[in-house]
Amino acid sequence: MSVLAGLLMTAAPAMSPAHAVSAANRLPELHSAGPGSVRAPSAVRTRAKAAHGCPIRPYRVVCVDLTNQVLWVQKGRRIIYDEVPVRTGRVGNATRTGWFRVYRRDIDHWSSEYNSPMPYSQFFSGGQALHGVFGGVDDGPGSHGCVNLVYDDAERLWHVVPKGTAVYTWGHKPRPED
Repeated sequence: MSVLAGLLMTAAPAMSPAHAVSAANRLPELHSAGPGSVRAPSAVRTRAKAAHGCPIRPYRVVCVDLTNQVLWVQKGRRIIYDEVPVRTGRVGNATRTGWFRVYRRDIDHWSSEYNSPMPYSQFFSGGQALHGVFGGVDDGPGSHGCVNLVYDDAERLWHVVPKGTAVYTWGHKPRPED
């Protein structure tokens, strides 16, 4: 019997050992986030996020929440790339919303239109891409429609998102005065 099942039996003495083991097996595993703290597992975090806009699908989906300026990747009810902050399109250059697929990847892309590096570019809608930037994503009015991630986050995302991965974007970027 697991420690968790034993705790359930202690907390609910009327629960049989078989029911306690069964209940413990249905609970998500908890992960330590350091001394004295416990972090909810990815599956629990995913259920909360899915209820806020990103549809649950049996395949991998890059979820881009424009309203909260965050991105994560989920597959079914499991988060496979934790939430990170992003910067999306500015007024007049909005990031498109809806369903897309990563159709092109370029690890060292250079934008000839904006004369700017776009490391770890993963194009999903016309010229719009998920890509890294040097510096932070919380400065400036926004991108020209791309989804900007800090360089290290874009590098990690590169290894999680193959060509053909679904991308779902929704919401509205808050205006600076909001």
